Amino acid sequence: MAEAYVLDAVRTPVGRRGGALSAMHSADLGAHVIEAVVGRAGVDPALVDDVILGCTDTLGPQAGNIARTAWLAAGFPHHVPGVTVDRQCGSSQQAVHFAAQAVLSGTMDLVLAGGVQNMSQIPISAAMLAGREHGFDDPFSGSKGWQERYGAAEISQFHAAEMIASHWGFPRAQLEEYAYSSHQRAIAAIDSGRFDAELAPVGDFRHDEGPRRDTTLERMASLKPLSPGSVLTAAVASQISDGASATLIASASFVAEHGLKPRARIHHLSVRAADPVWMLTGPIPATAHALRRTGLSIGDIDLFEVNEAFAPVVLAWLDETGADPARVNVNGGGIALGHPIGATGTKLFATLLHELERRGGRYGLQTMCEGGGTANVTIIERV
Repeated sequence: MAEAYVLDAVRTPVGRRGGALSAMHSADLGAHVIEAVVGRAGVDPALVDDVILGCTDTLGPQAGNIARTAWLAAGFPHHVPGVTVDRQCGSSQQAVHFAAQAVLSGTMDLVLAGGVQNMSQIPISAAMLAGREHGFDDPFSGSKGWQERYGAAEISQFHAAEMIASHWGFPRAQLEEYAYSSHQRAIAAIDSGRFDAELAPVGDFRHDEGPRRDTTLERMASLKPLSPGSVLTAAVASQISDGASATLIASASFVAEHGLKPRARIHHLSVRAADPVWMLTGPIPATAHALRRTGLSIGDIDLFEVNEAFAPVVLAWLDETGADPARVNVNGGGIALGHPIGATGTKLFATLLHELERRGGRYGLQTMCEGGGTANVTIIERV
């Protein structure tokens, strides 16, 4: 039976908007983690079959196939190709899936997957708004088929998060308690060095900038809601961020031939989708689907990484899956650590891999909500 193994996974520290990584060209940001993961795994870059990077809003420095540009900016061989993936927030998690699927199919032996996003330079939704000068207000208006199916329903992550909070009955105080916990977990992880092994520092920039050490529940409660009557504030949403991440996926034959010691194996890959208006509920059916396909129960999973796009997303997922909150985002999540959209998938992947090893666990499950209502699920097994 074919296997896909994880050789290593790394990420940059995540920078705040306007922070330590804000002036760095996206190609150089991607090149940094590409060089780091290849060096740590101890493989010849000439043996890489393909480079797959996630990135959204591919304009300016992120345009023109950033995967290829970043590989070349790293100084690596011309003959290695690259391709850029956009599955919105799940872009680099999908890059991992494509890499593993190529290895499992037997058509490739070594694939680099990752992601890059500089949200300081190219703001979120820049690609969606770029069409305005050509007469398109958004990607949906003007589509007869879309309008017949969904009418003029608001397609917005903020609207979706608000609907989830209302449907599941999460009051503002509960959302803020979850957000506060994310910061406390992230600060504890930084201070204890739990992220050190997964980080590829960028010069003197060695630690995530997002966690707010001075935040309190009282301070969160004082923030204005995103709209009148809303339970959402900036405190319960993921932070706009800059960063990059990467992993190497190899076949069993490549591992054996080169005497490598893999860190984990890919146990399961899948992606499902839900209503695009609700948008952020995708991880719920996606997780159920993955567990059915594998025959695992929620209790079999030792650690979970569920992207914290908004606090109600994770709380609803917890309610529906019955997962133990003590195993979910144990080192904090996007609310505290940031969400550099195209890079977040392999960022979470790196954190999951290293924390699974640190705890001696067997299975780790990663999922995240994505624009359009899709959600990837990756299950890895430590070896």
